[in-house]
Amino acid sequence: MRLYTSLILLMLLIIFGSSCRKDFEYGPSSGNLAFSKDTVYLDTVFTNISSSTYSLKVYNTTRDDVNIPSIQLKEGNNSGYRLNVDGQEGKAFKNIPLFAQDSLYIFIEITQDISKTQQSNWVYTDVLQFDSGKDLQEIPLVTLIKDAVFLAPTILENSLKEQVYLGKDANEKNIFVDGLTFSDEQLHFTNTIPYVIYGYASVPEGKQLIIDAGSRIHFHKNSGLVVQKNASIQINGIPSGDKEVKEGEVIFEGDRLEPELANIAGQWGSIILNQGSINNIINHTTIKNATTGILFNGEITNPNSTLQINNSQIYNSANINLWLKKAKVTSKNVVIGGAGNIGLYCNLGGNYSFTHATIANYWLNGFREGSALKIDNTTELSAVFNNCIIDGNKKNELVLEKNNGSSFNFLFNHCMITSDINNNTTNSIFNFNNTNYYNTVFLNKDSSFEDAFNNIFNINESSFAINIGDLESATNAPVDIQNTDRSSAPDLGAYEYFEENK
Repeated sequence: MRLYTSLILLMLLIIFGSSCRKDFEYGPSSGNLAFSKDTVYLDTVFTNISSSTYSLKVYNTTRDDVNIPSIQLKEGNNSGYRLNVDGQEGKAFKNIPLFAQDSLYIFIEITQDISKTQQSNWVYTDVLQFDSGKDLQEIPLVTLIKDAVFLAPTILENSLKEQVYLGKDANEKNIFVDGLTFSDEQLHFTNTIPYVIYGYASVPEGKQLIIDAGSRIHFHKNSGLVVQKNASIQINGIPSGDKEVKEGEVIFEGDRLEPELANIAGQWGSIILNQGSINNIINHTTIKNATTGILFNGEITNPNSTLQINNSQIYNSANINLWLKKAKVTSKNVVIGGAGNIGLYCNLGGNYSFTHATIANYWLNGFREGSALKIDNTTELSAVFNNCIIDGNKKNELVLEKNNGSSFNFLFNHCMITSDINNNTTNSIFNFNNTNYYNTVFLNKDSSFEDAFNNIFNINESSFAINIGDLESATNAPVDIQNTDRSSAPDLGAYEYFEENK
């Protein structure tokens, strides 16, 4: 028995001893490495802001284990790029082993200052070098660096950040957050270079923020804009495509410019129009990827506490695109797209007029409880929708909740509505035959949007919306959001089907 056990142990030692390599013999890489990319493009970043992490995969396609004598950035320590090779950070590495038929990841980031170049846009390059001499292999690194105006809270003497008033919570307690109050010199945004805002930027009482056509405003995470009592915002966007103004639209979005983040909701906070803000005007503007696109805490008793929003689109908010509380709002050619909860929320009452609006919630990024359009009231409500589309990827995209203690007046005039008719017939305000509420409505028809799930709401030739608009209502919005004429046989929604294709 003892002999048998000894034989087994001897056999195991032979097996394991022959299968385990105690050391490796490496040959030179000899310039025969292969790569996952011939150039690494790190997408656009703002000056002095770190990029996302990008990767390059290095392959040893030979049957021999090799040693890479050096991996380095050509610009060395002066390079704006940073490397991580085999778990080690740096700008140059020596003697990196790579087994036969194996691969190695190199991770690359960049932070670079554009100020020394005196340029607003700068294509920054370097080269990732493998080995040297006759065996040298190179992979170019390319990044566009953009200059910007950076606006951030001041650090006070007690080491705390400046605070601004954001509004009231559900218990009517004041909310203060990190932010900055605009000086007089900061109250005019131009289109020369983008703006990047950290924290909430506040338009102080009695002041007006003016934003020129073509301006680009970017917000860091949990940042936004707040307009205080007796203050206002005026956004002067114009149609894009003109020979003199190719990009006349104003855009609000997050501060990460990588394409993979282009459609990620909730990257920043909100534009808040606080109670008592006055004469707010928004023209030809896109607001995207916020938590709540616009929140307007209205003051219905104040005739100047108003918002005009025309030829604009708000979409891909994590919560609500346009949230109006006891507000007074007029709108023409507005697009309210996908949102994680509600597209357009007319809340607690107010006075609303929407002409040629496309309100369509085709949210796909998780469960959505809310609708494309919700209207409720605790005080008097008046809401009129002319030549609008209310649509989405749920059976019921119109929610009405009436408080019997206050008047609840609304009218849908020449509108397409997606509604679960069977569930709504027991509620009198969903009696679509009642002309006091519904004048020529079309239920559950095909809007035929170009790409609703990506918030592209142009209509195509099969859309039911073509040529069925109310001509009288269209006289208040004679051109669509893209400046296309609709003076005869108008379509429903913000987009007119191109005339030459009719």
